[in-house]
Amino acid sequence: MPRRIAVVGAGLAAVSTCDALRARGYDGELVLYSAEHGLPYDRPPLSKDVLLGKARREDVSLRPEQWYEGQRIELRDGTSVRTIRPGEGGVELADGSVAGADRVVLATGGTPRPLPVPGGDDPAVHLLRTWEDAERLRERLLPGAAVTVVGAGLIGAETAAVAVALGCRVTLVDPVAVPLAGVVGDHLAGVLHRRHAEEGIEVITAGVERIERRAGQLVVRLAGREEGVVADTVVAGIGIRPAVELAQGAGLHVDNGVVVRVGQRTSHPNVFAVGDVARLDGHPVRHEHWEAAQRGGEAAASGLLGLTVPEVGAPWFWSDRYGVRLEAVGSMADAERVVLRGERMAFGLRGDRVVAAAGIDRGRDVKVARRIIDRGIEVDAGRLVDGGDLRSVLR
Repeated sequence: MPRRIAVVGAGLAAVSTCDALRARGYDGELVLYSAEHGLPYDRPPLSKDVLLGKARREDVSLRPEQWYEGQRIELRDGTSVRTIRPGEGGVELADGSVAGADRVVLATGGTPRPLPVPGGDDPAVHLLRTWEDAERLRERLLPGAAVTVVGAGLIGAETAAVAVALGCRVTLVDPVAVPLAGVVGDHLAGVLHRRHAEEGIEVITAGVERIERRAGQLVVRLAGREEGVVADTVVAGIGIRPAVELAQGAGLHVDNGVVVRVGQRTSHPNVFAVGDVARLDGHPVRHEHWEAAQRGGEAAASGLLGLTVPEVGAPWFWSDRYGVRLEAVGSMADAERVVLRGERMAFGLRGDRVVAAAGIDRGRDVKVARRIIDRGIEVDAGRLVDGGDLRSVLR
């Protein structure tokens, strides 16, 4: 049993790990290192209620301050970890001091990908990952401001929806004609993407070549278009890259994230990895979603304590925009064909088994679909699309 566990990072995966360790009976020292100041907070609201000005920092805290005290978790906020030394049983902090740790959990998450074009580093080009990012961007989303959002995935789409709701003149740029099609299917992805134009956003399918500064504004130059898009503010929402620097420095196996096995074990027996930075060996993608972070923390706690790791079902995520909610379970990329249940629900099938489902304001059906997927139930496609009670498939 480790005497002292250091958790590096302070997002949901980190807090979930600490919570699960105590819930499973761990009684040793538990230290949570956060490079940011203040209590750990939830990130999904940043692109929604925080930008809208509806949520304060305390509203999005993952746990109140007294929780850390009650769980005997030493929260070291404003403390960066420079290196980890798993063979020596310690972590080196930014000030050069070394703190002991029998086990280290890397929950370092990811960093937003900057626009890889000339001018992409202009101060008026914003990224959105931290509370400070959201605060700076919120000050720019003023009525009448010209805002160009690059990337129409989850973060970009949510940010564009908030900006237009705040009265900005919004342009949304993405080189993909129908973003998210590989995740939720062509039909639902098309429904979601068309909504931008319906809400008054100019949608352009093109890649960004460079960003120029002219008379106090930015000009976004696009491939195949002579005229640039003039903007007061540009937001880049083109995904994240896993923060693997500590793992690489310790010689861990890194390949599109820190590679982990069952129980979130890395290639070093004293190091575990959770959240956006981790990729399960044998799976080509990292799951950068809220529930995946929570479950990863629970799995890591079991792995750290030598307990049986609970099985988890198909991955699930959600996205809110324009007053509607997208929910999806599994991945349409695993499906051989997609069938529709009305205009707002889609199922991905491989043979006679459902491997993915997605819905817009269809939360109950998505929950049922998840149970169908997890049980591996064979089903006739007609029963999915006929409009009857989907729960009958479970019987």
